[in-house]
Amino acid sequence: MLWGRAVAVTEAGLDVTGTAAGAGHRLPRVRGFAGWPSQGSPRAEGKALRASVPRRTHSALDLDGGRPDAVGAVEESNRGRIPGLIPLRVGRMVATPFAFLRGSAGLMAYDLARTPMTGIAAQLCGDAHAANFGLYGDARGGLVIDLNDFDETVHGPWEWDLKRLATSLVLAGREAGADEDTCRAAARDTVGAYRRTMRLLAKLPVLDAWNAIADEELVSHTDAHDLLGTLERVSEKARANTSGRFAARSTEAVDEGGRRFVDAPPVLRRIPDAEAAAVAASLETYVTTVSEDRLPLLARHAVHDVAFRVVGTGSVGTRSYVVLLLDHRGEPLVLQVKEARPSALVPHLATVGFETPPVEHEGRRVVLGQKRMQVVSDILLGWTTVDGRPFQVRQFRNRKGSVDPAALAADQVDDYGRMTGALLARAHAHSADPRLIAGYCGKSEELDEAMAEFAVAYADRTEADHADLVAAVRSGRIAAESGV
Repeated sequence: MLWGRAVAVTEAGLDVTGTAAGAGHRLPRVRGFAGWPSQGSPRAEGKALRASVPRRTHSALDLDGGRPDAVGAVEESNRGRIPGLIPLRVGRMVATPFAFLRGSAGLMAYDLARTPMTGIAAQLCGDAHAANFGLYGDARGGLVIDLNDFDETVHGPWEWDLKRLATSLVLAGREAGADEDTCRAAARDTVGAYRRTMRLLAKLPVLDAWNAIADEELVSHTDAHDLLGTLERVSEKARANTSGRFAARSTEAVDEGGRRFVDAPPVLRRIPDAEAAAVAASLETYVTTVSEDRLPLLARHAVHDVAFRVVGTGSVGTRSYVVLLLDHRGEPLVLQVKEARPSALVPHLATVGFETPPVEHEGRRVVLGQKRMQVVSDILLGWTTVDGRPFQVRQFRNRKGSVDPAALAADQVDDYGRMTGALLARAHAHSADPRLIAGYCGKSEELDEAMAEFAVAYADRTEADHADLVAAVRSGRIAAESGV
């Protein structure tokens, strides 16, 4: 496996056997920094990997006889979730094949573990389907578009994220009514945008690459001009999607002052006092995980109420709370305290030799993974523990907006794929050397075509898995209910 270059260090943090030229001095090598002069060529190393893992082999999909039954995989993924919410999760997954894919990251990881891999590792989203990109607010009130869900984040093969993204574009395109040629082109161009963006990043100075693809340049970079109107509409909605608007709709004034959440089942419900108190008390631990410069901001808000709120398809059934904070003027700030389960990818990474270090806290894993992949992250990210379970904490409704890829016009699916492919490349380049991946991907479209072939085949498999789940619901093997 290619995990980067290790730097030998002494207890003082210096490699006394190596030196580097600098400002007229002969300096020892310093832990955490590269040596000088550079040794070898990452681009050449990446290119050399094509001999052992030809790019055309990424079309392969080997569904061996030991593959879990799709319904059994869903049942297994439901372990540890709140029993009363499992039928709602299944109900969301049976809606469409794309919805099934969103809820079956573990099953796809099993399949991906049996596909060709270069051994180049990156920080993965772990669930990089097309609906997990969106808009959110930065600290200055602007909007950023990026990956925005990191429940499954882990260090692993960069190909896994890219193949999941390409597959999701095929399924979303089919749901949007696009023809097969358009869906295949969307997958191919998603991979092509990833490849070209990685090549671009590999040529830039490291600092420029780190902060590359500013929002105002993204559409032109990916030639996604047909998306402009859609993104403008989503941006307009996102700017209004704030804690204040959510609180106005979901809370009521109380006689003693302040506000409290109002029941709105099945999505939002009040909880017993003891449960609310446990969540509120956990915020004392949370503040120790937030950057110290943010503490005065939190200290000017008071905790007023806690409620349970159901979350998206893959996370339905996990414990998730919203916490209402009010400042001295009664203006709200809402935090989400969301259970962090182990990444569904970890068991499958172990089978292919990607050893993951022990996780100190699952909420910390999610937060650090998010910060490693995003250019700009929520300033209030942190983690805590409630009743022995790990949770992540973040702002709720922080001007978030999203594009539903399955609701796009057929001629926009390809544009959306190119945009998300570029974003994924930038996210991976924070943890993997873009020169290494770019060297492997190369200039030709060989990788694009191979992964598009995989994506179409896996989309077909997902449709069959979805049909199996629908049949299991109809037969009564597994319960499902519809809901918001």
